[in-house]
Amino acid sequence: MAPDQPYVVAHTAVSVEGSTVGFHPDVSRFYELAATWAEDATLTGADTILTQEPALEAAPGPGPLTEGPLLAVVDGRGRVSRWDGLRDAGRWSGVLALHSRATPPRPADRNVPELVAGDERVDLAAVLATLREDHGVETVRVDSGGQLTGALLHAGLLDEVSLLVHPCLAGADGDRFWYGTAPPPGGGLYQLANEALGDGLVWLRYLVKR
Repeated sequence: MAPDQPYVVAHTAVSVEGSTVGFHPDVSRFYELAATWAEDATLTGADTILTQEPALEAAPGPGPLTEGPLLAVVDGRGRVSRWDGLRDAGRWSGVLALHSRATPPRPADRNVPELVAGDERVDLAAVLATLREDHGVETVRVDSGGQLTGALLHAGLLDEVSLLVHPCLAGADGDRFWYGTAPPPGGGLYQLANEALGDGLVWLRYLVKR
């Protein structure tokens, strides 16, 4: 982990070929394992949040979870709108919108804290440093379908890869991978754990070599 940044782990449910789609993940087991890191902040992208917005509309909102992590959403194009639903979902203590200086203007009455970092794109290194310095974040769990994880890998900002491998092949429907659409950077990994969990599930954990 960099001295001025939190520990960053990407925890992802995948098929055997590494796809994040095209199969039915064991969601309860996935989030049971996610509690391993007791993250201070959950870092996710706008695409991941937008897929959840319909469910947020229908779900009751118990309000912020006082002891929960902060939800930080990379939203460079300003597409996320259901910030109140995210805040009140009962999973996070609060929400933080991550923008760049090129993000389109937001409504003046929008009630969500913002962090603006970067010119054309959100500067992830600056975001992580600010999360640690201003919010006391020591551990970040990345919740991503792949693009954000890939960006962190390419920027040298990812400390750990955690894969919950499901006993299936996604086949033709498996067109998204845990590292995004671009090939991941080359390099070695240090194995932390390799655990068979039953029902064909295997949990793999690796440290990313700097």
